[in-house]
Amino acid sequence: MQLVGYDEYGQPVYQQVQPQQQPPQYDAYGQSQPPQGYGYDPYAQEQPQQPQQHTDHQPQTGQGYDYGTGQQPAVDTTQQWIPQQPQPPGQQPRGQSQPPAGQQPQSGPSAPPQQRQPQRPVPGPRRPASGEDDYRTEQFSFIEEPDEDSEDVIDWLKFTESRTERREEARRRGRNRVVSLVVVLALVVAGGVGYLWYAGKLPGVSGPGSGNTTAAGAQQRNVIAVHLHNTGAGGTSTALLVDNVTTGRGTTLLLPNSLSVSNDDGTATTLGKSVDDDGSDGTRDALGTLLGDRIGGTWRLDTPYLENLVELVGNIEVDTDTAVPGAKKGSAPLVTKGRNRTLSGQMAVAYATYRAPGEPETRQLVRFGQVMQGVLRKISDVPQAATTTVQNLAQVLDPSLTDKDLGASLAKLAAHAKKGDYRTMVLPVQGDGSLSEKTGTSVVKDVLGGSVKAPQQGDAVRVGISDGSGRKGATESARIALVNGGYAVTVGTATAGTASSQVTYGDVAQKAKADEVAKTLGLPTAAVHKGKAAANSDVSVVLGRDYKVT
Repeated sequence: MQLVGYDEYGQPVYQQVQPQQQPPQYDAYGQSQPPQGYGYDPYAQEQPQQPQQHTDHQPQTGQGYDYGTGQQPAVDTTQQWIPQQPQPPGQQPRGQSQPPAGQQPQSGPSAPPQQRQPQRPVPGPRRPASGEDDYRTEQFSFIEEPDEDSEDVIDWLKFTESRTERREEARRRGRNRVVSLVVVLALVVAGGVGYLWYAGKLPGVSGPGSGNTTAAGAQQRNVIAVHLHNTGAGGTSTALLVDNVTTGRGTTLLLPNSLSVSNDDGTATTLGKSVDDDGSDGTRDALGTLLGDRIGGTWRLDTPYLENLVELVGNIEVDTDTAVPGAKKGSAPLVTKGRNRTLSGQMAVAYATYRAPGEPETRQLVRFGQVMQGVLRKISDVPQAATTTVQNLAQVLDPSLTDKDLGASLAKLAAHAKKGDYRTMVLPVQGDGSLSEKTGTSVVKDVLGGSVKAPQQGDAVRVGISDGSGRKGATESARIALVNGGYAVTVGTATAGTASSQVTYGDVAQKAKADEVAKTLGLPTAAVHKGKAAANSDVSVVLGRDYKVT
């Protein structure tokens, strides 16, 4: 049997071979090579020969030969190859040629006959230790067996790596959250400080809202003038719809027709006549001058459109203060007195325009205000929906107010009315149509949002005149002089017993204007002083007996 290698499990593999004559082999240099068997690596290094004990006779070389028979000795093919061990002196190593049969060595004792060693199992591939057999790698077939624990190790490494990545990701998310929180807090603080600065509430710092101007403490508000035209009986009713954005409240400010305003030419007239004569633009400007506020637009609402508006919002509920008789004598009342009365479009128009014989105008204005507030409670507080309602009226609006602007304004007012932050009030007017100082201050502060706003560049300075001289024609003379000088004039309540004329300004920035007003009226500069001007004026003038009527 001849060892030919190892199988995949490391066990030796043998093969039966027949003895044969192998001719001598020679290498490229003519040297004799030993015969090669299975498993021989021609590229392996030649192993050194084991030392031999030389005798006096000349050893035979080449193949062993039996001179008695003329044949080569038989080779035991069943004996495996056994690595050679160093032999002690006098012992012939295995695998060397034996002397021919029948010959004796010339000297020395004869070597004992070779004993067949018992077959022992071939060890698996291993690295020889010091002093052991010198195994060569070309004689073995190494099989790389997978380690059973390798998959567990890989899984553990993957788990450790993924856990580390999760920890890093958690730390990264935590850092991002902290940074985001810091940014949000910084923005909130900056916004709060900016608001306090703008509102003038930041201690030691003055903002736009706290400067030394006539707009000190002014509040943001949007104002629309509504003129209800009674197409049946005639007459008009005027109201201001005020959306105070700063306070979050809405107000319907009812204006009596007897309110004194200025015409385009500066002459005095009443609000009712101004609506009929000057139209929407002139009346809007006159009201803005009188009340010290800018009116954004004018909404002309004829009674047929009011009826349609109430029908579009689905009727309204009003606490009526009187019964409105029917159109025909002896018929049932069109509107009954009571709480939470449901009014249709026709009933709402009848109630808003009704004025009983002997009633003051203010009673009819209050009913008109009730109807307007009822409409605002029913109209949508969504700008787009409110705009659709306005468009469905098919009304030709004033150029100063588009349907989208009107819809947006009504939606904001509706939001206040639905929350209960809405009120209706009448502007108190004196018998001569003027506003008292107390009334003007209250209206500007409580309804229109605070103090009078500073006039824009190019706007006329507002001058309020009060006659304290007691002389006839003094107020008209001063008004004409100021109108010709380019001032916007409002007439206040007359007083008596004032000896010296006084020109008062409330803001240092208006001192130069006050000096010009004094010169226009022919008053000395000593009459100009800082004080509390009228709420609806930049400069207040009280005419004394020293004023010369021209």
